[in-house]
Amino acid sequence: MATLCFFRFWLGFGIGGDYPLSATIMSEYANKKTRGAFIAAVFAMQGFGILVGGMVAIVVSASFKTVYPAPSYQENPSASTVPEADLVWRVILMFGALPAGLTYYWRMKMPETARYTALVAKNAKQAASDMSKVLQIEIEAEQEKIVKEKGNDFGLFTIQFLRRHGLHLLGTTSTWFFLDIAFYSQNLFQKDIFSAIGWIPPPETMNALEEVYKIARAQTLIALCSTIPGYWFTVAFIDKLGRFAIQFTGFFFMTAFMFALAIPYSHWTHKENRIGFVIMYSLTFFFANFGPNTTTFVVPAEIFPARLRSTCHGISAAAGKAGAMVGAFGFHYAAQSNDPNKTDSGYSPGIGVRNSLIVLGCINFFGMLFTLLVPESKGKSLEEMSKENNE
Repeated sequence: MATLCFFRFWLGFGIGGDYPLSATIMSEYANKKTRGAFIAAVFAMQGFGILVGGMVAIVVSASFKTVYPAPSYQENPSASTVPEADLVWRVILMFGALPAGLTYYWRMKMPETARYTALVAKNAKQAASDMSKVLQIEIEAEQEKIVKEKGNDFGLFTIQFLRRHGLHLLGTTSTWFFLDIAFYSQNLFQKDIFSAIGWIPPPETMNALEEVYKIARAQTLIALCSTIPGYWFTVAFIDKLGRFAIQFTGFFFMTAFMFALAIPYSHWTHKENRIGFVIMYSLTFFFANFGPNTTTFVVPAEIFPARLRSTCHGISAAAGKAGAMVGAFGFHYAAQSNDPNKTDSGYSPGIGVRNSLIVLGCINFFGMLFTLLVPESKGKSLEEMSKENNE
């Protein structure tokens, strides 16, 4: 148990640290005309990671299912989970070590961004050297042009930061918080939704390995048809439509589709309407990714000053992970049936899938409202957005 907790700590520490670093590095190396697309492309690559993760789960579970056949749970509860099934999640998890190792190697070879080195560390020679390596052109250092700008040396916990960027930070943290409540809860109780509408068989009619296989297959299909296209639509249009328009529209359609699924929920549970439910449910993922799931990653890397850019992005991401915790724990309990005879083992009766979707719709609506606090950064330089060149 202690080893697993230690592993989970460092996993969260590493991933959480890379969010602000990768966004900030890309924002400071990109030009203002295509900056949004480049940052969004960095984030969009996780869509392919989700797809590959699902494919790995399908292959591993299918292989074990073939080699170790077992009866369904209703036929023989104790024999439905073969001892070898405990290896499935371990093998799937270990596949993640390969991209993590490659990420570590390439991250160690990357230099500090020139903007930080020049504007914060005040080292023009090192900034020019680092830029020369990245761009593969010769850049001459101009130390005399680096001066201490009065009025721009404020820290995070100052009145000046609060006055200039307080509402911006509230906007980026709150929208990421609301987004992750909805996004992670949708991901984590997909199984309950798919079971409720009959897209996958009832759990008692399958053995453990078969259930893993069918859930992974359904989630991979959702990723392929809605998650990945949503990411790359954002890459294509973010520098044309702007961050604000994409985020506001994304929250709007997530709200609309949640209510459209929840209010006539009994209609969608009929067998002939299941395809329509899956299409609409997929569209909520599409507009999450062609919307706030990408823009909440992009905007904090553009609107804060260089010395605080990564810090503010990290604070915003941390608020998102707090929302993910609410979504992961709260809604898994909330989505349980209010009938004690239909709840999962070990869970208390909840408010049901329908009412959970209504709550998620309300949360998305709040995300849409707090988007009004987030400024548009399309076509503006980082210094213009952070007001570092005001003096």
